[in-house]
Amino acid sequence: MPQEDPTILEETPADLELPRWLDRNLEDLDGPFIVILYNDDHHGMDEVVIQIQKATGYDIRRCVAIMVEAHTNSRAITFSGSQEQCERCAGILRQIRLQVETDRA
Repeated sequence: MPQEDPTILEETPADLELPRWLDRNLEDLDGPFIVILYNDDHHGMDEVVIQIQKATGYDIRRCVAIMVEAHTNSRAITFSGSQEQCERCAGILRQIRLQVETDRA
């Protein structure tokens, strides 16, 4: 079993100021579609963060915040954009069998 890289989560989730993805005004989104990530009890937090980064290209801090939001609130808006962009993002998240859906914003 590979050893986890301790540098990925240098700060504890309590140290981060988390954006409230689900509470924010949907007019602030970049596109007419969103990707919703649901809480997952089958993957390690680091694995989910890395997959979010792969799918979105966001920096690690933002990916950690999204993962914590999904873990805490059972879901998080992970990405917004065109339908094609959202389907691509959702497809990458599904590569490790994360539960996601795309929807209109």
